[in-house]
Amino acid sequence: MLIQERLIARVGELCRADPRLTAALTYGSFAAGRGDAHSDVEFWLFFEAAPPDPDGWLDGIGPRLHVVRNEFGAHVVIFPGLVRGEFHVATAADIPSVATWPARGAPASRMVVLDRTGELRRALDALPDRPALPATAAEVAELCGRFANWLLLAHHVASRGELLRAVDALAHAHRHLLWMVRLAEDRTQHWLTPSRAAETDLPPEVVAALHRLTAPAPHTSIIETWRYGRHRWERLADRVGFAVPDALFAALDGLLLAAPSR
Repeated sequence: MLIQERLIARVGELCRADPRLTAALTYGSFAAGRGDAHSDVEFWLFFEAAPPDPDGWLDGIGPRLHVVRNEFGAHVVIFPGLVRGEFHVATAADIPSVATWPARGAPASRMVVLDRTGELRRALDALPDRPALPATAAEVAELCGRFANWLLLAHHVASRGELLRAVDALAHAHRHLLWMVRLAEDRTQHWLTPSRAAETDLPPEVVAALHRLTAPAPHTSIIETWRYGRHRWERLADRVGFAVPDALFAALDGLLLAAPSR
């Protein structure tokens, strides 16, 4: 059994045993039936009233290396084995908002972890299986125009010497280019995250062309990014006065710095 499968089972136990919870759902790769050793575990927790301290609730899942609230408000837990868990904490009043999501991404029966009132299942059943795609000429033209917008920005800031800003703009341009390619190739099965499984979704010659547009050695880039980021993290900790997460550092060092780059 994968670590993620044990974590999913444990979260389910905690949800069913907590009377404060009205509903809970899981989403992502495991809900869709394609989870693997590199997949996250992802949940929404809907409490009847004001949610409890999320940190305390997450303690019940088991040991962890680190927890951080991301820029979207979710609590991300890094578990032993460097498995990521994403937890959105909300109230029962937020359940209707589920019906506004662009799509389910998985069968509703696999997503529901707990549903004491049936409201969550109704909200999920109201969602389409897949998100709406650009269909009209105007919609497709707008997508292409957005690609050009980001690409032109990358050009101008690179010409000014702002190379890091150019890389950031290029990432947006590449994302829009992937959407364009998926439309052109009729390979839109991972529309919301167009880079997901692109290497298997798209024809090999298209993948090869797209790879030539990105960093020539992404594994080396990841390793060197961690090496440099680790140093900066430690410097900030010394300057501001907080403790670095030693267990997380050790795990990432073992994963990225102990092995030769590929």
